[in-house]
Amino acid sequence: MPWFIWLLAAGVLGVAEFFTLTLAFGLLAGAALVAAVVSGVGIGLLGQLVALGVAAVAGLVIVRPVALRHMTQAPLAREGSAALIGGRAEVMQEVTASHGLIRISGEEWSARALDESHVIPVGAMVDVMEIEGATAIVYPRELLP
Repeated sequence: MPWFIWLLAAGVLGVAEFFTLTLAFGLLAGAALVAAVVSGVGIGLLGQLVALGVAAVAGLVIVRPVALRHMTQAPLAREGSAALIGGRAEVMQEVTASHGLIRISGEEWSARALDESHVIPVGAMVDVMEIEGATAIVYPRELLP
């Protein structure tokens, strides 16, 4: 089979991948490219088919699961109020289970203590544990006696 037929097959599979986004057709297109190279070197049809099979199996069994796992992971960069979670803040107004005020990333946020028994004094450093609406739920960095 001439190398240009393999290239044509790779192109068709590439277009199919573009419309389906399954990663399967794209990996098969890569395998067809490998077969085109093998054909271009002058290896016969049996060698081309073996190269196609090995490249296809390697792509679908090894590469595809890894790629799918990376595609489903949450992005490393958080945006909006989610980016504040895990951040460090300074208490501007005493924080209790029901109210308080903190400064995080240069902004003032209403806050309340994660543990209802904590009263966090002004000037203390806290960790933002979660965000509920416009209120930061915080926990003191160091527990005071």
